[in-house]
Amino acid sequence: MTGVMIVTGGSRGIGAATARLAARRGYAVCVNYQGNAEAAESVVRDIAEAGGRAFALQADVAVEAEVLRLFDSVDRELGPVTALVNNAGLTGHFSRLDEADPEVLRRVVEVNLLGVLWCCRAAVRRMSTRHGGKGGGIVNLSSAAASLGSANTYVWYAATKGAVDSLTLGLARELAREGVRVNAVSPGYVDTEIHAASGLPDRIEKDAHILPIGRAATAEEIAGPILWLLSEEAAYTTGAILRVSGGR
Repeated sequence: MTGVMIVTGGSRGIGAATARLAARRGYAVCVNYQGNAEAAESVVRDIAEAGGRAFALQADVAVEAEVLRLFDSVDRELGPVTALVNNAGLTGHFSRLDEADPEVLRRVVEVNLLGVLWCCRAAVRRMSTRHGGKGGGIVNLSSAAASLGSANTYVWYAATKGAVDSLTLGLARELAREGVRVNAVSPGYVDTEIHAASGLPDRIEKDAHILPIGRAATAEEIAGPILWLLSEEAAYTTGAILRVSGGR
C-alpha cells in the first residue's frame, strides 16, 4: 500500500482521473464530492473492480466543519491521510467582473481558496512530524489562469488560483523540515465539464488554435503529473508550480 489519499472534487474530470490512477499506484482513496453521488460511486466501483480500495464521501470543502468530518471519516475508514489532492473548484458563469453575481464570487472564493486552506490545515495536523505524523504530500490544483488573468470570462477564478500559487509556495517552506511536501499543478485547457458549467460548452473547439500544442489536455494527462509530484521520484521537489498547459 502506497498510502492514503484524499481527492477533493474526485467524482469527475481531473479529480476522477487522479483517484483512478492513484488507486492503480497502490493508494487507498477517498473520493470526495459535493453533489454528484452517482458519479463518485462510479469512480469507487471502477477502483474496486480493478482491485483497489476506495470509498466516496460527501463534504463541502468550503465549510470547515465538513472538512473536519471528511478527514475524521478517512481516519476511521482508511487510516491517516498521507496524500492530499486539492482538486475541488469551480469558475462560476462567465462574465466581466462588473457584471458578475456577488454570490458567485463568494462561492468561488470559498471553494477554490478557503476550501484549500481548510483541507491543507487538516492534512498538516495529520502529516507533519511536528504533530507526530509520518510525513506526506499535498498537491494543489492551480490554473494557467493565475498568470493569464481570464479577462472577460472569470477574473475572480484566476484570482483564487493566484492565491493558491502563493499558498503553495508559503506552505511548502513552512513544512519543508516537517516531512510534508507541497506542490501545485497548473493546467491550461483540459477537456472536462468545467467549460460547459461556466456557460462556454464549445470553448475548447473555438480556442484550440491558440494552444501551441493544438489541443486541450485530457484529465489523465493532468493526473499523471499530480501523481509524480506525490511520488518518491519527486522527493526533492517542494514549492513547485508545475505548468501543464500545452505550451500556453
